[in-house]
Amino acid sequence: MAGEYDSIDVAARRVLGSPLQNLVRAAIFVLAVFVLATAGFVASGWSFADAAYMVILTIFSVGYGEVHPIDTAWLRTLDIATIVLGCTGMIVLTGALVQVFAHYQIRNILGIDRMQSQIDRLTNHAIVCGYGRIGKQLAIELQRARTPFIIVDRNPAKIAEAEAAGHLTLRADATDEASLKSAGIERARVLATVLPDDALNVFITLSARNLNPRMEIIARGEYPTTEGKLIHAGADKVVLPTHIGAERIAEMIVYPTTSRFLGEAPQVRDLKRGLHEFGLEIEAVTVPEKSALAGATVGEAERRACGAFFLVQIDRPNGQSYVHPAEDTRIEAGDTVVLVLRGTRMTAGSIFTEPRQPFKMGRGYN
Repeated sequence: MAGEYDSIDVAARRVLGSPLQNLVRAAIFVLAVFVLATAGFVASGWSFADAAYMVILTIFSVGYGEVHPIDTAWLRTLDIATIVLGCTGMIVLTGALVQVFAHYQIRNILGIDRMQSQIDRLTNHAIVCGYGRIGKQLAIELQRARTPFIIVDRNPAKIAEAEAAGHLTLRADATDEASLKSAGIERARVLATVLPDDALNVFITLSARNLNPRMEIIARGEYPTTEGKLIHAGADKVVLPTHIGAERIAEMIVYPTTSRFLGEAPQVRDLKRGLHEFGLEIEAVTVPEKSALAGATVGEAERRACGAFFLVQIDRPNGQSYVHPAEDTRIEAGDTVVLVLRGTRMTAGSIFTEPRQPFKMGRGYN
């Protein structure tokens, strides 16, 4: 609603000018009529007080009567001109006053000024371009993390939905540099463009980078081929939701124990988020009975992984738990091991699921 009124307001300004401008113009016109008409009556021999009084009576259409007889062609012409121009000017001036009052009352009712003042107070904030599936989830996470942000979208239905969720919004086209400036891009810390259109994301990235060279830009890409274009346009990071989704499904297949063991508590999410900042991930793996590492020590497992992970906890099926296990602690089949991974997550965890190689005997083997 507020965004719709704002668009109508912008269109009206282009055609008619702002309400304050109209009021000033009308006041100047009435003042000019008053000055010229008064000067005309004074030139006809009237005193300034009588002339000014006559003009005021005329332009306000009071009609108390003539101060002096209007008995010459010049006075009649001057009086007619004062009536026509003065009354017209007063009508326009009255309309401009009504327009100003209505304009600011409507803006106050719709909360437009309040919202813009909130945007103007934002600093070191995040700008989220697009309120689709990813934009909604991103807004929830940012709100949960108490990070100041603003949603920019041109769809009135999505803006209404975002406002209903309690988010600060701006109904505007994010591809327009003026819209990004209205969102406070010069003061923003990061911009995330998450529209489902790669071309629009590239265009927004170009505009944002031009307006704020120091800001971090995170862009969504639908196709892997778009990643290079977004980086070239100025994006610091590119997220491919389809790729991430497939990777997450693969992790659920390879690490089925993680969700059961770690759960999805807020503390766990904060831990994962903190580790992710350092390029690390946490996963839990149940050691199969015929695992190649069943019976190996913690030190042997970490050396075999060549630094791809380090083991931080072992939970036995009998309930016994080892936190920060020593290097000589043995890993047994059925243990749940908690790993902090670095590098390729899938390869690191799969070391525990690799079957034990049969011990070959015969000529050539000891």
